[in-house]
Amino acid sequence: RHGNKGVISKIVPVEDMPHLADGTPVDIVLNPLGVPSRMNVGQILETHLGWASARLGGQIGEMLDKVHKTGKIPELRKTLHKVYGKESLKVDGKELDDHQLLEFADGLRDGVPLATPVFDGAHEDDTVELLEMAGLDRSGQVWLWDGRTGERFDRMVTVGYIYMLKLHHLVDDKIHARSIGPYSLVTQQPLGGKAQFGGQRF
Repeated sequence: RHGNKGVISKIVPVEDMPHLADGTPVDIVLNPLGVPSRMNVGQILETHLGWASARLGGQIGEMLDKVHKTGKIPELRKTLHKVYGKESLKVDGKELDDHQLLEFADGLRDGVPLATPVFDGAHEDDTVELLEMAGLDRSGQVWLWDGRTGERFDRMVTVGYIYMLKLHHLVDDKIHARSIGPYSLVTQQPLGGKAQFGGQRF
C-alpha cells in the first residue's frame, strides 16, 4: 500500500518460517534495507498500527467472553473509552446502552479499525500509546524464533499487520526466447520485446 515493490527470493514451508513465542508464524519477511533509502516509512507506521489494532481487538474479544460469563460490563466500557474516547461512544448525544456496547465490541474482535489522515496522521506518541494500551513493547518489536533451528534470534524484530498486494508480474508471463524472427525494416536489427517476438541482447 505504500508503493514499495520487491522480488520473492525464497518460499519456505510454514514450519520453517520465524514464529512468535506463542508459535504464530509470520507470513512474510521483508528486507529492512528496502525502507530507509526510499524514505518509505508509511509502511512501518502501518505495521505498528496494525499490530496494536489486532492486539487490542484480541483483548476486547477476551473481555467480551468474560462479560458473557460474568455479566460485568464496566471494565469493557472503560477499555473502549480509553481506545476511542468518551465522546466517540455516543449516539445522538447519549452514551451507548449495554446491548449496543456489546454489539459494538463484538465487531472489534478482529482488530480495532484505525484511520490516519495523510497530512494530519498519527504521531509517534499516539502509536506508542496504542502499543502500550495493547500490552506490547513500546518499540513495536518482539522476539522471534527461527523455525528451522528453534533458536531465538539475537535481537528483537518489528512485527505487525500490513496490506501486502500481489503485483501481477509473473515470470511465466515474462519468459521469452527466439532464434530467427522479425527484423526492423529501417535498421535491419531484430525487434525488441516479447510482444513483437523480439530478439535477446547479450
